[in-house]
Amino acid sequence: MLALHFRYLPTDRIARKLWGLSWRSKGRPDHPPIICAGRRDNALRLVAIDEVAQTCSLKRGQGLAEARAMYPDIDVFDEDERADFALLEAIADWCDRYTPLVALDGKDGLFLDITGCTHLFGGEEAMLRDVLARLFQMGFYVRGSISSTPGLSSAISRFGAGGVITREDMSAALGALPVHALRLDEKAVASLLKLGLKRVANLMSMPRAPLARRFGAQLLMRLDQALGTNEEAISPRRPVASLSAERRLGEPIQTEEDILGMTAEIASSLKLSLENRGAGGKVFELVLFRVDGRVFRISAGASRPLRDPKRISGLFSERLNAIHDDLDAGFGFELLRLNVLQHDVFDDLQADFSGEERGETSLADFIDRVSARFGAGCLQVYQHRQSHIPERAEIFLPAIATLERQPQCSETLQFLPRADRPLRLLRSPEPVEAFAALVPDGPPQQFRWRHVLHTVTRAEGPERIAPEWWIDDENAKERDYFRLESELGRLFWVFRLGRYGDDPPPTWRIHGVFA
Repeated sequence: MLALHFRYLPTDRIARKLWGLSWRSKGRPDHPPIICAGRRDNALRLVAIDEVAQTCSLKRGQGLAEARAMYPDIDVFDEDERADFALLEAIADWCDRYTPLVALDGKDGLFLDITGCTHLFGGEEAMLRDVLARLFQMGFYVRGSISSTPGLSSAISRFGAGGVITREDMSAALGALPVHALRLDEKAVASLLKLGLKRVANLMSMPRAPLARRFGAQLLMRLDQALGTNEEAISPRRPVASLSAERRLGEPIQTEEDILGMTAEIASSLKLSLENRGAGGKVFELVLFRVDGRVFRISAGASRPLRDPKRISGLFSERLNAIHDDLDAGFGFELLRLNVLQHDVFDDLQADFSGEERGETSLADFIDRVSARFGAGCLQVYQHRQSHIPERAEIFLPAIATLERQPQCSETLQFLPRADRPLRLLRSPEPVEAFAALVPDGPPQQFRWRHVLHTVTRAEGPERIAPEWWIDDENAKERDYFRLESELGRLFWVFRLGRYGDDPPPTWRIHGVFA
């Protein structure tokens, strides 16, 4: 487990804006100490400081007025927790180049599960040096540590000198750290310090039963987690792809043609893995790592499982056209990765003598391309539901998500409403003003809808629809539907909500218009 601690993350964010991303490699300009101030306990206090401010004996939690009295020239910025969190998320995205298992460690740290990944970078020490060097070039002060447990890695990166800790050195490395390194609450740490227990080694040499009675089970749990006797679960930020392939480029690429060509090559390397599983990709993700550290993630879905590299590349062709203005290549992309986020069983189609697979693929291709270009919700289909209430009987779903559920594309997109239902239903029933019903439960002779008065010449009904008691509440009312024809020949679907004699009295609403 690799832990990274960004001690000066808020001030590094400000420095990168002031002096550029590579300001650390160029050297810090002659500038006053940078601090971030925020309101704590009804007072402005220092919440973040840079290295220069720390050498000037300024401390986090110190009052801003006191700091100004000590050093009038300090450069003060307002704290911005959202910007700091967004920056930490961006760094976590960049760390995906080393492992897909990246998790947050508080507000200024990251966990990287590098199990099985270190040999790709020349070992643990070489990998750690590469990570720290790249982050330094990007303008961050960072300390990292690698060990067998998340607790020890985090403790060494925050309170130790960093580096790689072997299993034989775990106890010694942890014992030399202060008790703050065990990630205890402030009350427990204060109690330990009062008793003179300042180092973890003091706790490790004491009997466990008295410690548990005095300080609770959390102390022993944190100690065991750091030593590896008790496992600690780390939740990755993003779901792990079922299949993944990448290309590290010696020379960055910038053009859309180069990106699509490389995507097709990566998809070709995934084809054999998909064939071995008897599956095809449903949701793909193209991850582009830019030279300066920014990461772009582009997702594309398919209505049917895909293996063909050309079709997979075609999906991202439409996506790149859709986000053309938002994709800033900068100085180019140095690493491309193609993830298969979802896969499904792939049904092989019989090929003819020309080598082309025969089947109803034109509609699937159309849905994939349009959905990739304009979004999954641009094409929708009806899906029937078991309900008597008209507005619940059919729902809209994205065509790309429903096409594979049916054996035939034509059957999926076919909508067969009842003959006595209008083809067009309003989004929600609209109130109408009804006049002069012949009988209490009969249809109206006239009604006003959208400021237009309609005279009824013929009517059919009523069709009574009762509420669905397993969904609706006890105050739901019955509906009596009528098919009304006006003197101009227009056909309406109108219903009375409630019965005469109820309190409040029934109301009339229009639900649809016949063709």
